[in-house]
Amino acid sequence: MRAVVQRVSEASVTVDGRVVGAIEGPGLCVLVGVTHEDTPEQARKLAAKLWGLRILADERSCSDLNAPLLVISQFTLYGDTRKGRRPSWTAAAPGPVAEPLVDAVVAELRALGAKVETGIFGADMKVSLVNDGPITLVLEL
Repeated sequence: MRAVVQRVSEASVTVDGRVVGAIEGPGLCVLVGVTHEDTPEQARKLAAKLWGLRILADERSCSDLNAPLLVISQFTLYGDTRKGRRPSWTAAAPGPVAEPLVDAVVAELRALGAKVETGIFGADMKVSLVNDGPITLVLEL
């Protein structure tokens, strides 16, 4: 699994002109990509890492501040641009594999006590955010 994590003061995702998920910060906006070999155990580990990651003010985590997370599926995190001008998406898991694992990350975060908002898997989403810092990290499990 791969995630791009941004510390935000606010973030939202819109589908067909309707806001489907939004948070007010401090919090994290997380783009999650899944590849073919990923497992529910990796989803659990990613959720725990996100919940405890100390990148909010004063080196605190979402768990310390009960800060919200906006989690959005993002297959393009596994785009390969090494050859040519058109990315290859072969490393990205197909929807029937990826969707349950993204859902597992969200479910595990909620089980840990997190307030989590989401996008809609497979939808054409418009993501808006205010990156605070800016702080952006790439996590790979």
